[in-house]
Amino acid sequence: MLRPNAMFSKPALSVIVVCKNPGARLPTALASVWSQRDVAFELIIIDGASIDGTRDWLEARRDRITTLISEPDSGVYHAMNKGLAHAHGDWVYFLGADDRLVSDTVVSEMLSRIQGTKTGVVAGEARYEDGRVYALSARPNPVARNFVHHQGAFYRRALFAEHGGFDATLNVMADYDLNLRLWRRRVTFEPVRTSLAVCSVGGLSDAGHWRGYREEITVRHRYFSAARCAVWDVLSLVRYLRKRSLRSAARH
Repeated sequence: MLRPNAMFSKPALSVIVVCKNPGARLPTALASVWSQRDVAFELIIIDGASIDGTRDWLEARRDRITTLISEPDSGVYHAMNKGLAHAHGDWVYFLGADDRLVSDTVVSEMLSRIQGTKTGVVAGEARYEDGRVYALSARPNPVARNFVHHQGAFYRRALFAEHGGFDATLNVMADYDLNLRLWRRRVTFEPVRTSLAVCSVGGLSDAGHWRGYREEITVRHRYFSAARCAVWDVLSLVRYLRKRSLRSAARH
């Protein structure tokens, strides 16, 4: 474990990046954070004991990282919970190691828009490199599927102390579980028309593997009755089969 490096005593935002052998895209992700202007933030990086040179690369840039931890973990959500334990910002934002912020002013613009709000989660847009856009609907249907993309959302840090962090027993859908837990406890989700991040295609939740859809169904049943889940479970299966067919067609 590496010690914290103090950057701001009272940051407005904690940016948490988790990674393990992230390859060449991590520098682009972090460059998009380091380029942010007119905002006090802390950068927390949780590296799962990478063996691809990532740790050495990060140590060489130690003065630009508030907290850097490099040690084995049990998965991405375990790492995200570690990041939360070191966060001090009023808001928390999770950026994927192969994603990037859209501009050098987007964080200050987002914080300016939400200044004084009492809402718990503020969700902008997350765009994929293939053109897909994910945004919080003005009237979301939480039983259907995950309704907030964490690369597009700022979470008030106090929520995690009050309602708990990510369920690290889940591999893919712990963010859906968190969002449903907050929703059921009447935490307010506010959509804003700000595009926050550009996401790579084929990440953990975007890969289209059955375990993600299976976990989606499992999480759904934690919060809603079997009767209410039935139609949406079928649609989860349909979405999985469609994605598998598209992957098969792309290979051939």
